[in-house]
Amino acid sequence: MDLLNTLVDKGLRRELPSREEALAVLATSDDELLDVVAAAGKVRRQWFGRRVKLNYLVNLKSGLCPEDCSYCSQRLGSTAGILKYSWLKPDEASQAAAAGVAGGAKRVCLVASGRGPTDRDVDRVGKTIEAIKEQNEGVEVCACLGLLSDGQAERLRAAGADAYNHNLNTSEGTYGEITTTHTYQDRVDTVQKAHAAGLSACSGLIAGMGESDEDLVDVVYALRELDSDSVPVNFLIPFEGTPLAKEWNLTPQRCLRILAMVRFVCPDVEVRIAGGREVHLRSMQPLALNIANSIFLGDYLTSEGQAGKADLDMIADAGFEVEGAGTTTLPKHRADALAEAAAGAAGRCGSTASAGGGCGSHAEAGGGCGSHAEAGGGCGPCGGHAPAAETAPEAEPESGTAAEGVPGARTDLVAVRRRGAGTELAPNA
Repeated sequence: MDLLNTLVDKGLRRELPSREEALAVLATSDDELLDVVAAAGKVRRQWFGRRVKLNYLVNLKSGLCPEDCSYCSQRLGSTAGILKYSWLKPDEASQAAAAGVAGGAKRVCLVASGRGPTDRDVDRVGKTIEAIKEQNEGVEVCACLGLLSDGQAERLRAAGADAYNHNLNTSEGTYGEITTTHTYQDRVDTVQKAHAAGLSACSGLIAGMGESDEDLVDVVYALRELDSDSVPVNFLIPFEGTPLAKEWNLTPQRCLRILAMVRFVCPDVEVRIAGGREVHLRSMQPLALNIANSIFLGDYLTSEGQAGKADLDMIADAGFEVEGAGTTTLPKHRADALAEAAAGAAGRCGSTASAGGGCGSHAEAGGGCGSHAEAGGGCGPCGGHAPAAETAPEAEPESGTAAEGVPGARTDLVAVRRRGAGTELAPNA
């Protein structure tokens, strides 16, 4: 196809495709699907070889969120039967992180439900980052705490954070239909704060919420403009008890086209298959590794994922290799730019600031949610053995095997997480 040859050439040159080309990828037929995957694979291999980076989620605080994100099982008014507990202690979080690192995870993502952290929360997370790095040499730490106030990103970086995650989730034009308690611009502002502090920006999307092809292209172009180093692609997990519980709009083929479009628009960034891959890609997960170069290992925030060993077997069986701790994930030009930005931020704010010091006004943000959205699972758990402040009753799985209008939708695959952080059971890593 001339379209795919053009997109490969542009991807190898880091040239932005036209919107028409991006939309055309989403409109390709099933007969063309393997050609689309192969073309995206050429771009992936140019910048990342056959490496797969493993990331591991640790939920520091789960549930009871006052924000109203429609996809989130922890949202205001959610009746999803998820785990609910307050902050893990630094040693508990470090123990949880160690399980993921032992399984091959190179980055640990620390997530907490809430609109955004208070200064006390930032101090708490700073101590947790220090504990994790003390016990796990060389591990990267990404914080995901919601909307940031001035100076908080600098304090997280001073405590040792390498990255900050805050997803845009959907297009600016449709954002108000998904969330009303904060705005799309609030999310953009937080990503820009993280960038300005010298943190690697991690920001992605959720597919499957009823959005149009144009919405998907809009949000991915916005992520490129924000210059995110990593783009998590979540596929909505339609949790019972949330407004989007009946949104089963994805097929494995649709998911692969979305991943390919993201790779063509963002050729040299870490494209991560995030929440919902087991539910929607199912047996085609190995094929997706030809497009994306990063996945989460084991469980997600409030939902159970594929067993960690199964993830590792899948990577090996598909002919890929787990990225080692000594390997730089990003291509040299992006890694150099990130290092330069970090050095510049340190010069502006002072790299010796403690986690409780830093620079900026440190105005406290209210509690709430709207930070890292596991695709429908909300901002929640994955490791550790802290006692749960409140444990919801076991949810009964749905018995249906197909959603109306979407052949092969497996609602029975949505399992609430009952292990790891906030429980007495070992994490799935």
